[in-house]
Amino acid sequence: MSITTGRQEIVSELQRAEKFLLTTHENPDGDALGSLLGMHLILDQLGKDTVMFMSANQFPLPYEYQRMPLEKVARELPADLNDRVVVFLDCGNIDRMPVDFLHEAHLHVLNIDHHHDNTRFGDANLVVGHASCTGEILWDLARDLGVELTPELAEALYIALVTDTGKFMFENTTPKAHEMAADLIAAGVQPQEAHRKLYEGLPFARLELLSRALNAVQRHDGGQLTLTHLTREDFKESNAVESDSEGVVDHLRGVEGTVVAGLVRELLEVEGRRKVSLRATDKTVDVSIIARGFGGGGHRQAAGFTTDVPLDELVERLRREISAQL
Repeated sequence: MSITTGRQEIVSELQRAEKFLLTTHENPDGDALGSLLGMHLILDQLGKDTVMFMSANQFPLPYEYQRMPLEKVARELPADLNDRVVVFLDCGNIDRMPVDFLHEAHLHVLNIDHHHDNTRFGDANLVVGHASCTGEILWDLARDLGVELTPELAEALYIALVTDTGKFMFENTTPKAHEMAADLIAAGVQPQEAHRKLYEGLPFARLELLSRALNAVQRHDGGQLTLTHLTREDFKESNAVESDSEGVVDHLRGVEGTVVAGLVRELLEVEGRRKVSLRATDKTVDVSIIARGFGGGGHRQAAGFTTDVPLDELVERLRREISAQL
C-alpha cells in the first residue's frame, strides 16, 4: 500500500483504468451518497464502465436521500469484480464496510476520503483531512480531469457539501467550501430546492422519535455531556426506522454548557448492540479519539461507533474520556 501526497496519482489511475466499482461506508450519509453518485457521473463523462455498489442491507436509504437518483446502485457485487478498480469514497476505515470483499484476489483499491484518521487502506490513497467533505475532493478531481460540471453532478456534490458542513455551520465550513458552493450554484444547483429535498417533507415518525429523545435527555458533569437514549420500543411505538434518529444529536449540541452531545440508540436488528453518535461543540474535545477507542471513528467534532457495552457503563466511560481531554 502507498500514501498519496497529491491528486496526480489518483487522476492518472482514473484516466488509465476502464472499469470501476464505486462504493462507500455503511449507513451512508449525504457526503457518502453524493460522492458515490458524483464519482459515477465524473467517470461516465470520461466514458468509463462504472458500477455503484452498496449491500442490500443498506436499503431503504434514509428518507432525505430517497429522492436522489440512485436507482442504478447495485446491491450485489458484479461477476467481473476482479477486472475492476475499486474506489472507496468517504470511508475512513475498511471496517466501516458492511461487506468484506477486499479478500478477493487481485483487487486494486483507490481510497478517496477527508477523514483525518483514515487508515490508508488503499493501494493509492487520496486523503485530504482539511477538506470540508469528500465531495470537495471530487470537485477538485473533476477540474483536473476536464469534466463538465453538469447540473446533475453539481447537485450530487452540493448534497455532499451541505450535509457534511451542517448547512455551512460546522467548523469544516472553510472559505473553499463557500467557493465550491458558489461554483455549484452557478452550475445549476438551486439551494432552496436542494434544502426542500433534504430537510422538508419528512415523515411524522421523526417528530415522534425526537419527542421521545428529548424526554430522555441526561446531563452529566454540569452539562458537559448532554446525552439521550432511544430504545427499540421507542422506535416501535413511534413507527420509526433507524434513520429517523438522524439529526437528534444536533438538538442536544445546541444546549448551553454542552461540550459533547451524544445519542445512544439501540439497534433494531441486533439485540444488545447500540449505535453511538457524538458531537463536540468546539475544539476542546476530539470525539474521534473517543470513538476510535470503541472501534469507530470520524471527525474531531463528529464521530460515532457501535458497541455492546451496557448503557450505564457506556455513559461512565464517556464521562471519563471527556474529562481526560478537558
